[in-house]
Amino acid sequence: MDVQESSEEKPVMSPAEQQEEARLLRRMQMMMSMVMQTIAQDGSLTVDEASQMVADTKTAALAMFPGKELAYELIWRPRFQRLMRERFRLM
Repeated sequence: MDVQESSEEKPVMSPAEQQEEARLLRRMQMMMSMVMQTIAQDGSLTVDEASQMVADTKTAALAMFPGKELAYELIWRPRFQRLMRERFRLM
């Protein structure tokens, strides 16, 4: 029996492309961590300022990884929502 290859295979990334993606991932993780720490620790931060910071992280993440909005919504959005609820006692 003949096995057909999937027509939707992902293109193979070169080592340079893999390094660039890893660099972008580290950069994004560092950015998200810094924003979360700032929201959690800066007592002078208002809800509006924190909300704007969260919105800006989404914009930055999608600029680094276009078309990955679902990944942001599944990974980062719940974390920011939980942090905002805890920090500002939101319902």
